[in-house]
Amino acid sequence: MRLLVVGKLSGQLSTAVKMAMSAGAKVSHVETIDAATHALRAGQGADLLMVDYDLDIAGLIAANQLERIHVPVVACGIAADPKRAADAIRAGAKEFIPLPPDATLIAAVLAAVSDDNRPMVVRDPSMQAVISLADQVAPSEASILLTGESGVGKEVIARYVHQKSRRANRTFISVNCAAIPENLLESELFGHEKGAFTGAVARRIGKFEEANGGTLLLDEISEMDARLQAKLLRAIQEREIDRVGGSKPVKVDIRILATSNRDLVQAVKDGTFREDLLYRLNVVNLRIPPLRERPGDVLVMAEFFIRKYAAANGVAEKPLSSEAKRRLAAHRWPGNVRELENAMHRAVLLAVGPEIDEQAIRLPDGQPLGPADAHARTAQAAASAAEVATRSFVGQTVAEMEQHLIIDTLEHCFGNRTHAANILGISIRTLRNKLKEYNEAGVSVPAPQMGASAA
Repeated sequence: MRLLVVGKLSGQLSTAVKMAMSAGAKVSHVETIDAATHALRAGQGADLLMVDYDLDIAGLIAANQLERIHVPVVACGIAADPKRAADAIRAGAKEFIPLPPDATLIAAVLAAVSDDNRPMVVRDPSMQAVISLADQVAPSEASILLTGESGVGKEVIARYVHQKSRRANRTFISVNCAAIPENLLESELFGHEKGAFTGAVARRIGKFEEANGGTLLLDEISEMDARLQAKLLRAIQEREIDRVGGSKPVKVDIRILATSNRDLVQAVKDGTFREDLLYRLNVVNLRIPPLRERPGDVLVMAEFFIRKYAAANGVAEKPLSSEAKRRLAAHRWPGNVRELENAMHRAVLLAVGPEIDEQAIRLPDGQPLGPADAHARTAQAAASAAEVATRSFVGQTVAEMEQHLIIDTLEHCFGNRTHAANILGISIRTLRNKLKEYNEAGVSVPAPQMGASAA
């Protein structure tokens, strides 16, 4: 986590900085609020600001918002004056840390505000297969497209790929393309020069430059308009960007990850997404299955969220009742992991008695989960089938396993032979020879889609 400390580093604040560093934060420092905004505008990214409450916190937040810089603020101060602490919270600070500092409190605040603690909770074989493929491709420089329904955890997997990559010790930047207005997204991505448009009071570094050397996640890439898609394509191809109002290109060294909950192949057919951009982004495709297709993950995730929110709310951790477990397994979870997390957060707060029973687990409309029925049997059958599938590889020859790997990789690459060969670490000639053998043996080989190269 990147922490920017704002204020003079007198004794107690200096001690707090050392504690933050020992908790894993990468710390930088400026003395004034003007310097803080300037640093953020210039591309010195931060996930969290720790600000002396003697400074104008409201002014800092307002200045950042004018630049569309949204970084959470925690205030800190000596003597913990209740009025000044309350004023800091009213000004927009998320938390207050009293000085002299407490190491446990600082670690807890950093984790709570930055929300960097998103461990991988996986047990279902279908999701383990996704993680296995992610492990395989993470060390490469290939662009990866993560697809799946809303709430399945695409950003969590993207962060996992970054952590497993050669860029793990560099910056990870995420941009939600759907959350930023179309007329502002170009400046957000590529930055702008002073005077490029009304309100551009100074040069602003965009997310491409902020992520230089690291990884850039373009979340919900399908929502980007066609004109900006063309500029993005050039940035990926040439590894350089043009700031809005700039006169010369700027070189960048980043790895691109992208997510979409829409069918981009269909979007290409509909004319709303560029085919050439899809190929640039989709060197590897990681499809994250919805929660209903990974029943083995439901209970282990539910128990993880119970522990998380019991600790966050300072309440006793309670086990799930047998009926609650049955209903959790039976529910279809249309909101996927996000819905399950919210349901378990509510359950921790609503539970009475020694267990979390079925009445404590509520849907967004306040209704309890329905009784376990045929869905539960279907989910159990799916889990059993997935387990059998993983065991089915036992007893197969190396050649058979190699065939499975080559065909599966080719399917992930939409039939593109060049991309598949790169991922598999073999020459295109070797891949051609293998595919020829499979064709002659009557094995179905994926054909290139949408004009993908068959070379």
